[in-house]
Amino acid sequence: MLVDWPLEQLRAYRPPRREPDDYDDFWRTTLRQARDRAGAPAFERYEAGLTTVTVDDVTFTGFDGQPVRGWLYLPRGASEPLPCVVEYAGYSGGRGLAHESLMWSAAGYAHFVMDTRGQGSGWRVGHTPDPDPDGGPSTGTFVTRGILHPDTYYYRRLFTDAVRAVDTVREHALVDADRIVVAGHSQGGAAALAAAGLVHDVAGAIPDQPFLSHVRRATEIIEGLYGDFAAFCRTHPDQAERVFDTLDYFDAVNFAARAQAPALFSAGLMDAVCPPSTIFAAYNHYAGPKDIRVWPHHGHTGPAGFHQVEQMAFVRQLMA
Repeated sequence: MLVDWPLEQLRAYRPPRREPDDYDDFWRTTLRQARDRAGAPAFERYEAGLTTVTVDDVTFTGFDGQPVRGWLYLPRGASEPLPCVVEYAGYSGGRGLAHESLMWSAAGYAHFVMDTRGQGSGWRVGHTPDPDPDGGPSTGTFVTRGILHPDTYYYRRLFTDAVRAVDTVREHALVDADRIVVAGHSQGGAAALAAAGLVHDVAGAIPDQPFLSHVRRATEIIEGLYGDFAAFCRTHPDQAERVFDTLDYFDAVNFAARAQAPALFSAGLMDAVCPPSTIFAAYNHYAGPKDIRVWPHHGHTGPAGFHQVEQMAFVRQLMA
């Protein structure tokens, strides 16, 4: 069943944004500190048993100089810099095993899959810990970890990692630094919007059904991960406004309003995890050229194979 408004209403939905006065300073300072602490990335060849693709096991410095892992895939025999798709994982997933993400390299692109700090035990394995500097109350999930202040919130660390992943691939000799596309589904879609909003010269963005978009509305109409915010506020009603004040620094709608690269969004009208109105809020505020694929009969996963065809066509057109 449809979980939200009719499509015509969704296409027109552009709610007011809530943005802290120090939003740009907050992110400028956060990224400067991360880059000041950055060391040289390590690209180590990994034997994955693949004949047409090479894989590098990558370690780079993300938030606060902390090590983050990733896989870099290249078509075997590549000798000139290639366009690169930087991919971020959905919630509870990590970078996976080295043979699990081959579409983009098979299509002829460089492909970097960033690990997700602390995650990777839900659907795809991860290898990066999350040193938690806060230790404050949470529901036990990452979405409420450190949520009482933007400095300690989990997604400050993850979104900084997402930006540093773009910085990292640009250092590789076989990656064209001017042709980077950021991509991801759900949590990964939010990270892609964060990267596109904070790195203004990426070439494209593919935010699929992005999480953390228009969070206040999402918590009012849906359970799932968004229900964790409501659960936290029920337990700490005196801190509810503080929670949402923190989330305003990380809401994908605010990143979308700063992003300039061409973007391809997607939405499933039966999505009970990231409701369509929250996705359209980010889409309709997106500042750059944009398009959206709407899947009327799909939930949060969408028609993966069919949408991958759309994604490859989008990147192919960008790189033409």
